[in-house]
Amino acid sequence: MNSTTVTARYLHGYSAGETRRLGDQANSLADLLHHDTRYPAGSRVLEAGCGVGAQTVHLLAGSPGIRLTAVDISAESLATAGSRVAAGFPDARVAWLQADLHELPFPPDTFDHVFVCFVLEHQSDPGRTLAALRRVLRPGGTLTVIEGDHGTIVAHPESAAARAVIGHLVRLQAAAGGNALLGRTLQPLLTAAGFTGVEVTPRTLYADSTRPRLVDSFTRDTFIAMAGSFRADALAAGLTTGARWDRGITELHRCATEGGTFQYSFFKATATGPAC
Repeated sequence: MNSTTVTARYLHGYSAGETRRLGDQANSLADLLHHDTRYPAGSRVLEAGCGVGAQTVHLLAGSPGIRLTAVDISAESLATAGSRVAAGFPDARVAWLQADLHELPFPPDTFDHVFVCFVLEHQSDPGRTLAALRRVLRPGGTLTVIEGDHGTIVAHPESAAARAVIGHLVRLQAAAGGNALLGRTLQPLLTAAGFTGVEVTPRTLYADSTRPRLVDSFTRDTFIAMAGSFRADALAAGLTTGARWDRGITELHRCATEGGTFQYSFFKATATGPAC
């Protein structure tokens, strides 16, 4: 999940391991989430909260020739994103900017399209963020938002201990000012922020032993790796004990073994800026 200025605390941190996990996540989800994201060459596109560039490379791959402005609050993340893009897309036209999404230094109607992926879930006031993005989107321009929702998880074998870990993740993000269940709220959020033509589609990832690439890249290396990294936070918050947490993570790993299955739904919204 991408870094961006918010009142909410960005729980995932900025470690090298988290950078790798974000890349694994983006690569495993590219076809599911981005196959229908296409912008015409020459379009002015804003990626809001680009983080380490994990999604940026897929955005550029699907829309060659765009004029991309990638914004994030973290200078370190921007440097990583710049290196990632330079390695894969040396001729891409990308402007990198360190800025708060609520204080973007652009005049109204600057961009033809705005792209936001795994950012709003970390916002304490996502409606305010969307209003700020609407300001810089030209009338009739498009907004694309992608978010997850931990409440959509269906895992087998079913485990109360694993379910408790997922619940702790939701509570930790809420305590930090974010919302790990935000995906289900995209339609009312975008409508309340003044966007029109809002359309939301669920994008469900399902992994079992017949899809070993997804088991490795998403179930194990993305979701379980992310969940496991919150052990200290969950214990410090008094949500659980070390033994209970460890049991839950062990049970989650059963979903990534022979006979196990894991399902997670993302939500992709598209909308249009007001005509005037």
